[in-house]
Amino acid sequence: MTYCRNLFNYQRRKSSPVNIAQVPLGGSYPVRIQSMTNCSTLDTVCCVEQIKKIVAAGADYVRLTAQGTKEAENLGNIRRVIRKQGVEVPLIADIHFNPKAAEMAASQVEKVRINPGNFADPLHIELPEGGVSDLGGVSIPELEKQKIRERLLPLLAICKKRGTALRIGVNHGSLSSRMMLRYGDSPRGMVESCMEYLRICVEEDFSQVVISIKSSNTLAMIYTVRLLVKTMEAEGMNFPLHLGVTEAGDGEDGRIKSAVGIGSLLLDGIGDTVRVSLSEDPEVEIPVARKLVEYVEERKGHALIDAKAFEGFDPYSYKRRESKKAGIIGKGQVPVVIQDHSQGFAKDYSLANPKPDFIYLGTKTPEAPRKDNIPQICDYRVYREQTQCYPLFEVAQIEELSGCKAALRFLRVCHTDLNEGLLQQLEKEQNIVLWLYSSHLNAAAEMRAAFHTLLNLGSYLPVVVAAAYSTEDVENLQVQAATDFGFLLADGFGDGVCISAGGLQAECLSLMFGILQATRSRISKTEYISCPGCGRTLFNLQSTLAKVKAGTSHLKGLKIAVMGCIVNGPGEMADADYGYVGAGRGRISLYKGKLCVEKNIPEEEALERLLDLIQKDR
Repeated sequence: MTYCRNLFNYQRRKSSPVNIAQVPLGGSYPVRIQSMTNCSTLDTVCCVEQIKKIVAAGADYVRLTAQGTKEAENLGNIRRVIRKQGVEVPLIADIHFNPKAAEMAASQVEKVRINPGNFADPLHIELPEGGVSDLGGVSIPELEKQKIRERLLPLLAICKKRGTALRIGVNHGSLSSRMMLRYGDSPRGMVESCMEYLRICVEEDFSQVVISIKSSNTLAMIYTVRLLVKTMEAEGMNFPLHLGVTEAGDGEDGRIKSAVGIGSLLLDGIGDTVRVSLSEDPEVEIPVARKLVEYVEERKGHALIDAKAFEGFDPYSYKRRESKKAGIIGKGQVPVVIQDHSQGFAKDYSLANPKPDFIYLGTKTPEAPRKDNIPQICDYRVYREQTQCYPLFEVAQIEELSGCKAALRFLRVCHTDLNEGLLQQLEKEQNIVLWLYSSHLNAAAEMRAAFHTLLNLGSYLPVVVAAAYSTEDVENLQVQAATDFGFLLADGFGDGVCISAGGLQAECLSLMFGILQATRSRISKTEYISCPGCGRTLFNLQSTLAKVKAGTSHLKGLKIAVMGCIVNGPGEMADADYGYVGAGRGRISLYKGKLCVEKNIPEEEALERLLDLIQKDR
């Protein structure tokens, strides 16, 4: 498992440092935080004001889009203005489709990002009249590489001369035609798209390179970055990584998706700079990213977790751990949601949607019967067989568990409780569910260790993952819980979740369903894939997203993309069912999957036309 230095003990991956003006990244430098302006790069005043707000929020870098050479050239003006105002933040140019703009930008700012999917696509190579036989022994792949080199080398020359860093940024859904034909829109295709550019950089002795592989699908992002790290290490490369979930959206969903994708990789020690992409004001992204990084870094120097990795575990693709059926828990059923009301009595959820599958009451006396018919879980000491209540036992009460006649029994365990003797005893019982918790500083990793122990011992008992958080800050809770639970669910671990945080009961319920949705473990609502906006955005993204949500939030299970422009929109909303994409000022194009079905319609008609399109298909 070469993608990670240690599956159970936090260690930062050793990457090579990259100099980005006075704020280097990688190596032993801190994980850097960045955001991106969302106004036109030709509007110097607006860009300067946004940069200042982003820096004031605590960013280490600021990125700006440059669609063409005019925008790229104006980056120099923006840089000069902010320097005169005492702002020394390194600037990064974001380039798509335009190598000349990349070359111009490389002479204006400290770093340039290019996308291999649209920087140079050597799909159409002109062959001599005699075809392949007249190539003089040169293969088609070699010709393709030569064509990429022709496009890339002028940029590298400028970067070398001026000390400009380069980010090679691959996005899910925007692979080149050639890569799509060979690999499909897959992790392998994304990795190969990146690697052929990295190999050229290595051949040219250019080491000032940062890499990113992003997706709006958190699982695709996690697996692809893991595969990239493994592939790089096999070829002796250790370039630093930029982490981000594209089109994460806004509000709770945007924070959850970002923490699931970015946090899961940070917990494995992977990541040197992060950008949380929210469909909100750019400066809002910075404190979210900072909380995420700081939460993971609390694990530095933690007590070692002693565990053995299961040899059959595949970290590069999703496979849910097999488990037995215990009522509505386990054996491929969607993970259950258990709401913790141990600090007070549960409310009536008769009209709630979605509502929890169970309520945990701790030592509180259970209600019998409840109006909403939600089953209750209580401490074994207050369990009463005549109520709708299931008991939760401690390991010390294993004999009482065996004698209990309840239709469903829970056993609270931590990693160090799990041994062959205990599991053999439990295998004799029916309808047993493990209630997994951890008090370790690196709790998520210790719970991962528990699942590997179960796999090594051949146990198929279903497992509910439970964690309590001390924070009363909702955003902190979202970031922390989504990091921990996303880390486990992405590995295919967990048949249920129980998250508690003091008095934040309603927030915890929404959070649990949100995490399950973000990891594609359980779909309970409409999913929105929404870009954060940039200088290419063709409408007011925040108000448009709110309008689309208001009109479609009842469409459970659909994935709807709201994308600001056609440059990235159709590609990067890779697995959306429907898309609402900016096509021009005041104009929208509607997509069904990746197929454009209505072009350049007036913005004021677009939402109604989108709803009509969806209705026809339902």
